[in-house]
Parts: sequence; C-alpha cells; structure tokens
Amino acid sequence: MSKTIKIRKGLDIRLIGEADKVKVDAPVAKTYAVKPADFHGLTPKMLKKVGEEVKAGTPIFFDKYRDKIQYVSPVSGKVKEIKRGAKRRILEVIIEADSTIEYEAKNVKPVNQMSSEEVKETLLASGFWPMIKMRPIDIVADPKDEPKAIFISGFDTHPLAPDYDFLIHGQDEAFQTGIEALKKLTKGKVHLQLRGNADKAFTSVKGVEINTVTGVHPAGNVGVQIHHIDPINKGEIVWVVNAQDVAMIGRYLITGKFDATKYVALTGSRAKNRKYFKTIIGAELTDLFKENVNLDNTRVISGNPLTGVKVEPEAGYLGYYDYQLTALPEGNKHKFFLTEGWLSLGFNKFSASRAYPTWMMPKSKRYDIDTNLNGEERAFVVSEQYEPVFPFDIYPVHLIKSVIINDIDAMENLGIYEVAPEDFALCEFVCTSKIESQSIIRKGLDVILEECM
Repeated sequence: MSKTIKIRKGLDIRLIGEADKVKVDAPVAKTYAVKPADFHGLTPKMLKKVGEEVKAGTPIFFDKYRDKIQYVSPVSGKVKEIKRGAKRRILEVIIEADSTIEYEAKNVKPVNQMSSEEVKETLLASGFWPMIKMRPIDIVADPKDEPKAIFISGFDTHPLAPDYDFLIHGQDEAFQTGIEALKKLTKGKVHLQLRGNADKAFTSVKGVEINTVTGVHPAGNVGVQIHHIDPINKGEIVWVVNAQDVAMIGRYLITGKFDATKYVALTGSRAKNRKYFKTIIGAELTDLFKENVNLDNTRVISGNPLTGVKVEPEAGYLGYYDYQLTALPEGNKHKFFLTEGWLSLGFNKFSASRAYPTWMMPKSKRYDIDTNLNGEERAFVVSEQYEPVFPFDIYPVHLIKSVIINDIDAMENLGIYEVAPEDFALCEFVCTSKIESQSIIRKGLDVILEECM
C-alpha cells in the first residue's frame, strides 16, 4: 500500500544559481574518464592496455573481488592513459574519443521474455550493473544478493538540484522498460517516491508502488525514504537506483546500445550560462567550464554542494553518478569580523540557526554562499544541532562517536545499517565543531562491511 510521508526535520539551503529549464548540447569532449574512485571499495583489474581500441560498451576493467561486475567505456576510441597514484592504485582510465561513437553490438531479448537471471546477466554484461547500489554500505550492489525491495527516488532536494521531472519528460517508454527489468530482480516491491505534480513518465508507470514524499531536504535522499517506508534491519539488503539511470537502463534494453548520454545541470552563482547540458558519462569538463563558468577564484564541483567532489577546471571529468555541476565562490579570503565576519549584522548571510536576522526573510530569498568553513575543527560536544536536520529515529552524534571509537556493537545498535554518508551532509553543514561527519560514517560502513557482512 502506498504511503504519504511528510519530512519535517531538515533544511533547505537556498542558493543563487539554479539552472534554467533549457536543454543545450555541451561542447564535445576530446577525452573521457572512467574513475574507480566513483565506485567506493572497488579494486579494478584492467582488461585493456594503453593504445588498445574500444567501443562504447567495451569492458575496460572489472572488480577484482566480484569479477562479474564490469566497467565499460562510455565512448569509442582508444585507451590514452591509465593514471596511477600511490602503490600504483588506478585513479583514472582516460579514453581518447572517436569523432563518431561506435557501439558494441548486443542482441537483447525483450524484457518480458527474460527470466530474473537473464536480466541480471544482461545488466552485468552490458556495464549498467554499477548503476544499482545497495543499502546498507552504499556500494555497487552484489549480484549474488537478493534484495527485499528496490527503491527509486523520483526527485532531488539537494541545493540547486536538477529537476528530475524536466529530465525524465518524454522518456516514458525507457523508464517503464527499466522498471520492468528491476521488477525481475526482487521478489519484493519496487518503490518509487514522488512529489506532487510529477511528470507523466513517473505517474503513469506500472508495476511499482508510488509513495508521496513532501518536506525539506533531505526528503529526496533515498535513505530517508527507506527509513520511513521499509526500514533496513541487520541481514537485510535493499537496492537503490537513480530515476534517470532507470531510464538509461531502459534505453539499453530497447536499443541494445550502451548509450551513456545524460543531461547535466550547470548550477551555482559563478556559472554564467546555467542550463541543462547534454553530455556523456565521464566527459572532460574543461571546455564546458571555460565557456560557461567564471573561473576566477571559483570552486567547481562534480555533483551538488553538500556531497559532490571538487574537480580541477583544466583537468576535471564528470562523475559516474552525477547529474549536476556546481560553481561556487572559493572561500579563501579573510573577512573583517565587523563587516563580513561573526560580528556583522548578517543581512546577506544564510544561517541554519537564528544567529542572523535573515531567518525572518521570505523563503524566496537566495544566498551566495562561498566555501569558507568559517572556523576549524574543535571539540566535538553534544549540542543538539544535528537532530533538527536529521529525519531518522537515530541519535546522530552518538552514532558518529561510536564510529570514532570503533565500537561495532554500538554502531549496529545505533542504526549504522540505515544510513549512508549523504544522510549526514546537513549535519556536517550545521556543525559548529566542523566535524567531517560524512567521511566518519563512510569509515564506519567500511568496518561493518569487513567485520559483519
């Protein structure tokens, strides 16, 4: 039975720089990168060497410990470089693209004629399997598992997030086909969470349980939705898929081509041309930034301001799971404490508390926030700052402290199985102690994976 959920705890960070609902073509990238760092916990084993030719959909490496999971080239061309870091760890596999993309030829049976195992093998062979992630742990799903349910969030509430209704519009057939495939991967339900007035591609879909979710961020986080609809207990597995990735999977099952095309929202106050750019997974971002972003003292992020990854304007690549690029002012300038610092009147400052009078301003007001932390890490005390922005029935500070001291029993009792790093992004934002909550939770999940699963 579908549910209606109101998220009351949380915080909408109202930034300047939302993308206009206009779709344009991004500059054609010369190189593309597949980055193992996009897939947490992956140890890649190379299948291709520098100089070898590839097509879109050609496997270039696989997971050393789960060898059925393959990672493929998003375009055709040749392997230009394999960048390595410390201990020869693979950082990026750079593909020099052809002028015209050639695809691996695949014959794909209609979904309604496939068994569950055939769907799984098709997604593994195609390279689309990494789009399915698992909770707990928040890593690429293990094909050996059987999830109790699959969750899809049909909207995003992060700051300046892309409009999923706008992006999914017109992809009714692809989205429905993707849903049909996912239904075969679980004996449980496929849950689709929507807000009011969702696009027809969402509302007309069949074979899913549609739940309505309202409220402030993080209402769009799939972890929050799982917690309020079908919480995860120890020993249970839930799979999650981004709504736009569902449509991408559906396109493959219809055409048999690894079409890695996606629209990415360019956002942020430092972006000069804020639109939805058509590009390809892993595309080099140099030309896109050069033409559409004021790069003077700017931080560019692949992803959203809370959970995205900083990239270099001259050598950055689009993240595998990212549908948003953000350009914000770099917070590296000293602020005079009376005019812009902590003793200023703060009429242009966003505050999660009522420290500044802007809490009385209308909800329509937007703020130009830079990346300055406004302080450094200090004593981590119980301040009751986290609870108002954390819509879980979990004690967030106690959970974080249990991870810091590596107390596995306490982690399990305090709800580590229900959370992912992104669920603590707002805790990190409001924290006066400047604690990096997301990285701490990530370390805790790694311990749980190693010791308990």
